[in-house]
Amino acid sequence: MRFLVPAFAALLLLVPPPAAVAADGPGVKLSTSQAGTGGSVTVTGSGWRGRALLMILICGQSVPSRGVVGGTNSCANADGRAVTTDAEGRFRKELPVAEPPVPCPCVVHVATVTGPEAGADAIFQVAGHSVEPLPAQPAGGRLSVLDDTRLEGSGGLLTWFGAPPARTLVLTVGNVGTSAVVDPVFQVGTAHGVFAPEWQEQRWRGTIAPGRKARIRLPAELAAGAHGDYTVSLKYGGKVLAEQPWAVGRPWGVTLFWILACLVVPAAVFRAGMAVVDRVRPRRPGGVRHRGLPLRLPAPSARRSPRPSSDSTLPWFTPDADPGTAGRLSAPHDDSPPSRTTPFRKGPT
Repeated sequence: MRFLVPAFAALLLLVPPPAAVAADGPGVKLSTSQAGTGGSVTVTGSGWRGRALLMILICGQSVPSRGVVGGTNSCANADGRAVTTDAEGRFRKELPVAEPPVPCPCVVHVATVTGPEAGADAIFQVAGHSVEPLPAQPAGGRLSVLDDTRLEGSGGLLTWFGAPPARTLVLTVGNVGTSAVVDPVFQVGTAHGVFAPEWQEQRWRGTIAPGRKARIRLPAELAAGAHGDYTVSLKYGGKVLAEQPWAVGRPWGVTLFWILACLVVPAAVFRAGMAVVDRVRPRRPGGVRHRGLPLRLPAPSARRSPRPSSDSTLPWFTPDADPGTAGRLSAPHDDSPPSRTTPFRKGPT
């Protein structure tokens, strides 16, 4: 029993701990190391992040020790394939063989599309494709990111109405090489969702001596009306130095403008149409136009005759000067009783 304990301890030392296995990182294996155009190669991988979206490409001017020298411009992008790893970080995918736009040596390059950056390369020879030596690796300064990257700035009223969103990418880099870096040219890329970034070269004016650091500020701008989840990336010397997510709000001012346009324009067209109809409509006799509707006036014969004046008299009546007889309407006659002194005449004399 005394000898079993040391033997068991030695056996445990021979078994690698789980951390050592995880430290190896993602790996890629090929079913064959050489194939011609038109054929295919089966790519298998393990050690990747679970449920990760990967891109598989055949790239030229590349070796696993240096990576893809010219970036994705050295790869056969049109014949690439996308694959999603399983829950344990494994995948298996058949890749068609295509000639890259640059000479070999070539590799099968696998890299993550979203999330933390990770990649792996496997040596592969495209049969019949030209082979040339790799370009000399430039000696001198090398830049490395020293702190977290952030985006500074905010949107304004114009952005709310669809102006291009803009931010400033801020980070600190250090020169870990042996010579100074003068006026370095960075590449700033913006990617939307799972799409590849669109790179733009931007030169930073200044000199970074060996062992020194510098604060880098580079502008990043999107297209007009852009909204959603974006990723801003910084590349230098063919290597991605930093990535920063950018959530861009929707330009609600544009939506409000179109809603108002859909309400105002039909109303204006309707009023213009009614004005044209009112102008070309024939005029009716005896009518007066008033806001597009004829207003009828009474006929001359139907108008009320003027009220007769109070001093009009009949043709046979002559008003007396006496105010007492002013109200009589008949001819005057003698209605007084006969006088006693007045004799009655009977017959002709």
